[in-house]
Amino acid sequence: MLRQRTIQNLVKTTGVGVHSGERVEIVLRPAEANTGIVFHRIDTPEVVDFPALADKVGDTRMASVLQNGHVRISTVEHLMSALAGLGIDNIHIDLNAEEVPIMDGSAGTFVYLLRSAGIVEQNAPKRFLKVLKTVEVSEGEGENAKWARLEPYEGFSLAFSINFQHPAIDSTASFAEVDFARDSYTKEIARARTFGFASDVEAMRSMGLARGGSLDNAIVMDDYRILNSDGLRYDDEFVKHKILDAIGDLYLIGKPLLARYVACKSGHGLNNKLCRALLAQEDAWEIVTYDSQAAAADAVGRDWRLA
Repeated sequence: MLRQRTIQNLVKTTGVGVHSGERVEIVLRPAEANTGIVFHRIDTPEVVDFPALADKVGDTRMASVLQNGHVRISTVEHLMSALAGLGIDNIHIDLNAEEVPIMDGSAGTFVYLLRSAGIVEQNAPKRFLKVLKTVEVSEGEGENAKWARLEPYEGFSLAFSINFQHPAIDSTASFAEVDFARDSYTKEIARARTFGFASDVEAMRSMGLARGGSLDNAIVMDDYRILNSDGLRYDDEFVKHKILDAIGDLYLIGKPLLARYVACKSGHGLNNKLCRALLAQEDAWEIVTYDSQAAAADAVGRDWRLA
């Protein structure tokens, strides 16, 4: 059968929160089968647990934020994206601050950490959520319209369109599509960095955001150009980072998806709305397992191979 996965060994690193600016240590630990992905705040008087699930998301301003009462864990999407990209089902994640470290602004560092820890199979079937009916959510009208939908598909693919009306972004591709059966997450998606505008920094910091942002962990632009001296990692890095975020946001459904995701100008809030809409429509999905790797050929990502 196609089996669940966790990591073999504990691994940890330190970094800074892109919004809080605080130093944080993150520890990744193996978890038993059927545990799922669980974050833990260990800096609180008592450890607070956060199952990585869409209905636990309490804020989506510039990040996906898990909430348990008044305690939060922010900016989970890049790590969630790496876990989805490598097919990891079960893991414990300990943090000694509110925010997952931004690292270099992509999921690349998390992919490296997870592979360094080793990826192992467990004696339990991997459970997929298979979309049976199209579910769509939208916001705005006309030029301001944003939408995202999940369609039935024998595998997992994502197609994303952006429109920022900025010279540096508009000079790159505004559309990208990836298919987990055909494309390599680690080579084509994982290294795409988050991005922002220098003109927005002051306003964001007044709202308690972007206090740890820098040219080391984001693509930054002025009114005309990219300010990073090393330029872009991909010709279509902007739209690919939106796909990276969507992969992480969608993994908050709690299981790997069998679906086609199509979106235009979507973000964390709309992605979370889509997850909740799908889960609320119980006749639009089912849980499936696979008896063999061959039967799951189109569902299994190219990077879902043991380290």
